Amino acid sequence: MRLNRYLSQCGVASRRGAEEIILGGRVSINGHVVKELATQVGEGDQVVVDGSPVRTETPVVLALNKPKGYLCSRGDTHERMTIYDLLPQKYQNLHHVGRLDKESEGIILLTNRGDLSHRLIHPSQGAEKEYEVVVDQAMTAEVMAKLVKGMMTEEGFARAERAWLDTAYRAHIVLKMGLKRQIRMMLYYLGYEVTRLTRIRIGWLKLHGLAKGSYKELTPVEVERFFKEETNKPKLGRKPVNEGDVERRQSPPARDGESRKPGFKPSRGKRSGPSGRFADAFSDERPARFKPKRDSFSQRSRSGGTGRDERPSGRSGPPARRPVPRGPRRGPSSQ
Repeated sequence: MRLNRYLSQCGVASRRGAEEIILGGRVSINGHVVKELATQVGEGDQVVVDGSPVRTETPVVLALNKPKGYLCSRGDTHERMTIYDLLPQKYQNLHHVGRLDKESEGIILLTNRGDLSHRLIHPSQGAEKEYEVVVDQAMTAEVMAKLVKGMMTEEGFARAERAWLDTAYRAHIVLKMGLKRQIRMMLYYLGYEVTRLTRIRIGWLKLHGLAKGSYKELTPVEVERFFKEETNKPKLGRKPVNEGDVERRQSPPARDGESRKPGFKPSRGKRSGPSGRFADAFSDERPARFKPKRDSFSQRSRSGGTGRDERPSGRSGPPARRPVPRGPRRGPSSQ
């Protein structure tokens, strides 16, 4: 096992953080300092980080419903409450995956698995995080569209993956990036103040049945679902919550006497039913674009004849050419 992966499984840091620790000369194996990232750790090897031995721990992943007023930190200089005040002593060594600010609430994960942290946080493959947001003024669909389009903030360019309205004052916003106070900052730039912010989903995991301040330990099967690519992708064909959803496609205006459902999209040049391309089979009148072919079987049948020179009445044009009679065929002359 590579050294950075070993340190990640020991809960020292994520794989990228472990690489920095290795390059800094803070790791030794069997008494020898190593700085090579490709170093392998075998069974029985003693790994020491900053003078303290480390060993792999039993993987643990907790889902915590963070209440408002708690910090995502191990300690605070002002002696404010942290999420670790809600956990027993055996879970004090877990690190939180991402963070929620003090005034926000909702689901947050804590674990000693660095690979899970990397899977959920890294921008290239981070899991979706859905938030329920309540603001001080009525919002519109245009506001949701601006959140999806994105904007420049003090932390950099920020945008939402999707956004839709529940009511005029409550919306759902889905993020994959994790800038500091991103949702509050984006809405502030648009002239709104967030009065309540709740994270209700991380990837496939939803905040259902978990009381505020309580936690539960995920099973290995549940943890493995975070590593399945399909679980973090948006579902195709998802219906908008209401008319404010920016994912809804606007339908063109209906014709006279025609009713359409939301999201209806007419086909181009093809219509089914008697009013479409099969209309000729249900009508005695042929469309103006129909032009019978010359000397067709149907024309000969209507005229009552079978010869090529017979033409339907009322048709102008030069007379049909008659075949030139030929005499008997002669063979080669004999000499």
